[in-house]
Amino acid sequence: MPKDHSEIVTRLTVGNLSCGGCVARAETALGGAPGILEARVNLATKRADVVSAGPLDLSAIQAVMDQAGYPVTPEAKPEIAEPEEDEAAPLWRSFLIAAVLTLPVFVLEMGGHLYPPFHHWVMATIGTFPSHLIQFVLTTAVLAGPGRVFFRHGVPALLRLAPEMNSLVVLGTSAAWAFSTVVTFAPGLLPAGSRFVYFEAAAVIVTLILLGRYLEARARGQAGSAIRELMGLRPDTATTADGQRVALADIQPGDKLRLFPGERVAVDGVVIEGETYIEEAMITGEPVPAPKGPGDTVTGGTLNGTGGLIYRATHVGADTVLAQIVRMVEDAQATRLPIQSLINKVTGVFVPVVLAIAVLAAGGWFFLGPDPITALVIGVSVLIIACPCAMGLATPVSIMAGTGRAAELGVLFRKGDALQELGRVDLVAFDKTGTLTEGAPKVVRVAPEPGLPEAELLALAAAVEQASEHPLGQAIVAEAAARGLDLPPVHGFQSRTGAGVEAFVGDAQLRIGTEALMAEAGVAPGDLADGSETLIHVARDADYLGAIALADPVKPDAARAVQALKDRGIAVAMLSGDAEGPVAAVAEALGIEIALSRLDPAQKRAKVADWRKEKRKVAFVGDGINDAPVLAAADVGVALGSGTDVAMEAADVVLISGAPSGVSTAMEVSRRTMRNIAQNLVWAFGYNVALIPVAAGLLAIFGGPVLSPMLAAGAMAASSVLVVMNALRLRRMEMR
Repeated sequence: MPKDHSEIVTRLTVGNLSCGGCVARAETALGGAPGILEARVNLATKRADVVSAGPLDLSAIQAVMDQAGYPVTPEAKPEIAEPEEDEAAPLWRSFLIAAVLTLPVFVLEMGGHLYPPFHHWVMATIGTFPSHLIQFVLTTAVLAGPGRVFFRHGVPALLRLAPEMNSLVVLGTSAAWAFSTVVTFAPGLLPAGSRFVYFEAAAVIVTLILLGRYLEARARGQAGSAIRELMGLRPDTATTADGQRVALADIQPGDKLRLFPGERVAVDGVVIEGETYIEEAMITGEPVPAPKGPGDTVTGGTLNGTGGLIYRATHVGADTVLAQIVRMVEDAQATRLPIQSLINKVTGVFVPVVLAIAVLAAGGWFFLGPDPITALVIGVSVLIIACPCAMGLATPVSIMAGTGRAAELGVLFRKGDALQELGRVDLVAFDKTGTLTEGAPKVVRVAPEPGLPEAELLALAAAVEQASEHPLGQAIVAEAAARGLDLPPVHGFQSRTGAGVEAFVGDAQLRIGTEALMAEAGVAPGDLADGSETLIHVARDADYLGAIALADPVKPDAARAVQALKDRGIAVAMLSGDAEGPVAAVAEALGIEIALSRLDPAQKRAKVADWRKEKRKVAFVGDGINDAPVLAAADVGVALGSGTDVAMEAADVVLISGAPSGVSTAMEVSRRTMRNIAQNLVWAFGYNVALIPVAAGLLAIFGGPVLSPMLAAGAMAASSVLVVMNALRLRRMEMR
């Protein structure tokens, strides 16, 4: 989503969502609103993503959703979203008030059951009617105060003939309260054997459900903590190069900023002056700080060490790496797996079915049971225990927790389907250059002629290459600088396109380049060829001095990445546009058996399509613009965060650090998250299937107990909390 580039995705905040049934009804209402092609509502994030062919008429959509009972507002899009309001705090206050009011009701009514002398004491000192009156006042306060949230949402839903979780609570508590009120004020309307009050059931139900909602909201907040932690990395202000403090929002590209020791980088930029070490674990996953000096890039949110810098801002606001990561995590947490559509359809009809079961069960026990009390208890218990909250939360909370932990591990799931599909992949194909290798040439060998020191050959070559812009020449210069070599002065520099460079050191002419350049000068190079290397030959006048071998080195963790996939039983392949020699060398070094070379983007895409026709589940890992077509064609496209924006836009998963070992991490996150979702669904559905018949009096038919409404409320709240707590285990996920 969206399906093509002409479609627009708009994110809305949705109110009054409390269960899976609400999600189904909100989606149906949104889908029928003018201009909307598709809608997906997420219970855990309380948001909806809607697809349209053009700009939306928001006022028309809001009118439709107000009528449906699920008001929507456009989600604010600041440069980096502010932390959301804490849902748990007001719920905790409501629970405390309800608990204080409920405790006397519970003690007055249930104390005698726990300790019979207490009942006699109440009857002797307070009396039956005053006791019932106290319970009536306190319970009414619970329902009208902390419990009014259920009535505010549940009653309109009932009037719209679209009952949901709040409606079940309203019906259950109202039935218990109304029956008890009649017993208190008009007992003559009921048979003598039925004059029992159930105020404590109504009060305890509200209190327990509020407690469950508080625990659920608190746990959901923990599931979404990844975004808050990421946003917490940005400083609120920065210091300009001339020492003035400015707000983050006031920084513009090109501004010069000063970074003090121990301070976080404000925005993305390039170092102008100074040297330091900066911890970039949030981007690279590497705990070792990276050295920074003039010309190096710095990333907003990373932590400076003991040095100081002046840097020029290049990307600010929504364009910074941190802001893009936050957006990707938000998008991942708002996505919905294909299985959730089926769950929402089930929960959409679940509440009406439960109402029918409650009416049938209560009616059956009323006419066939021992007394009306049993019918009341059974009807209320069915209404309370059958809430589909756990079903609605089973998938989205696991996604929030799993994708949040994945972001901390350097993996961003851009599309929800990838979270489900990646764990099923049985073949991973890598691009070579920039993916398995560093993507830049480096000197791997210096081979001087006998009698010539290695350092002298490298220094002569680097002295000439200083004036060259060719990547191979720059790699030679970088190697000489790394070794601290002194370079002789040169003059008369000349570049020979496609062949090499020439210059004079004193009166001697140096030629550095290909065999063809050597042959032109009548110089015979040594036989040093290696298919995996590029040789740069060096001659002085007519004398051959030796060669410098360069190669694109394999990334440090590439071998570990390939082996980790093999250990999982996953086939590994390499698709590269490079020549046979370098491709074969990398394949041999990494133990990759399927290695294809000289492939253009169309051929890579065709090869992936062939594998998919063979019923293989294929993931492709790449980093370049030319990888975008094959990334989009694979079952799951994985882009390196060190690659191009085009590749990342075409991918389903982004590895922030650019390390290929992140593929194995992403697959493990996918596998564990899907397993967690399966556990939640088994519990949520199994809970309802098992306990609704018990609440309807199945055990009582065979002489067993009738389920108390209070126990039903506790079990219902516990079910949702258990699902959320199980999902939170993903926040502690560690990779092997």
